[in-house]
Amino acid sequence: MAGHSKWANIKHRKGRQDAKRGKLFSKLSRAITVAAKNGDPNPDHNPALALAVQKAKDVSMPKDNIERAIQKAVGGAEGDSFEEITYEGYGPNGVAVIVECLTDNRNRTASEVRHVFSKFGGSLGTSGCVAWVFDRIGQVVLAEGSDAEEAMLVAIDAGASDVVDEDGLVTVVTEPTDLASVRSVLEEQGLAVESAGLALQPKNTVELDESNARTALNLVDALEDLDDVQEVSANFEIADDVLAVVAGE
Repeated sequence: MAGHSKWANIKHRKGRQDAKRGKLFSKLSRAITVAAKNGDPNPDHNPALALAVQKAKDVSMPKDNIERAIQKAVGGAEGDSFEEITYEGYGPNGVAVIVECLTDNRNRTASEVRHVFSKFGGSLGTSGCVAWVFDRIGQVVLAEGSDAEEAMLVAIDAGASDVVDEDGLVTVVTEPTDLASVRSVLEEQGLAVESAGLALQPKNTVELDESNARTALNLVDALEDLDDVQEVSANFEIADDVLAVVAGE
């Protein structure tokens, strides 16, 4: 997973997400609407909604957009037909891939996801075929330049389970139920948080050579670009020298 995290970090630093901001806001709005529809429309009383709203705020989504997304659920105009679907499959060299979606058309989403897997030499699997490879965690990504040692001292005291420093990207790992409280303590202690959310962490990884790394990264990018896809998780590992070559293309 480290290689995948590094790739996400490189994309962030290159500003590639800015070009997709409109699509990102649309996905976040959908997540907010569904969370509000499935629980209390007040984030203070709905942890799932609070997390969705915070993720939107972390990428500077306008307050009006957030409020409109909640009102769609309250008004019943949207949100009724959306459902959460998770697809599992395999990428190059047997890489495990999980694709989490919110969709109002199961057949369309399945077709699009299957097409992307096929395009990059992968395949969809049956439910549960790779889920066992991952654990659900909370993760708080600190702003670039954060001090890993300082973060470690604060985070562990706050109840975090680990702190990872990967090429200057400091990530605090928590139990899912501790995510909000750990983030709050980090911010209270003056540590700047870039983003926070739930994620799937692989128990084991598959190291890829240059060719397979290129294919795996293209697969993940193509899946993430689908409108119905919320999160993509994979268990690949890419050596620094290989990632440097692929990222420079």
